[in-house]
Amino acid sequence: MTICRGRLLLPSALCALGLLAACAVPVRESLPDYRVIVEAVDRTDADRLIDMRRKPAELLRFYGVRPGMRVVDLGAGGGYNTELLARAVGRRGTVYAQNSRYALDNFVKGRFDERMRKPVMDNVFHFVRDFDDPIPQEVRDLDLATFNFVYHDTAWFGTDRARMNRAVFHALKPGGIYIVADHSARPGSGTADAKTLHRIEESVVRREVEAAGFRFAAEGGFLRNPEDPRTASVFKPKVPNDEFVLKFVKP
Repeated sequence: MTICRGRLLLPSALCALGLLAACAVPVRESLPDYRVIVEAVDRTDADRLIDMRRKPAELLRFYGVRPGMRVVDLGAGGGYNTELLARAVGRRGTVYAQNSRYALDNFVKGRFDERMRKPVMDNVFHFVRDFDDPIPQEVRDLDLATFNFVYHDTAWFGTDRARMNRAVFHALKPGGIYIVADHSARPGSGTADAKTLHRIEESVVRREVEAAGFRFAAEGGFLRNPEDPRTASVFKPKVPNDEFVLKFVKP
């Protein structure tokens, strides 16, 4: 496991970080203006292009993310969502970002490290861990976990998803939120299209997450497209992809 915030932290430093964060005063601030976060002048053109299909202001509002929160971004990839979270929680908050070594070597290829050079990422710590065990034991009592458009990949990675979801459950505080967003597959297809079309059936995600102890709370419909036949790869869509965003709560 590697954890870094511009440098490698030794296990003792990670332990101290986890203990100090666990003692933090609970956050009770009002919601920020997410439009201001999205419209920040120092965001890149590449991220603004992603905004067109991700609707980040609505996504952040659905998260309910506030200044001072402690959050983890699973399957962070190049860090698009991580940076949005870092801006939303502010300097008093903390964002932990997880990537697997396989994803970094085969897909991300330095893009996250490049993003980490931005000053806005000073409150971000990066984990390099497998999805089976994505969060260090020392990191606990988190307010929010996000897992955007990568859950389907864990199906063809061979991940023990039951173990993965239990790890998220244990890392969150009571009342903590777990968000899973992904590309929708056809009813009855399960995980069959996970590698070829990069889609997963929504009911599979819900069943697996609830089995870990979570309670389903809400669905965000802002990325839905009922016109999508869900038969094409999400990277070559003829119409905008149908995508689900699910919110779960740790009781």
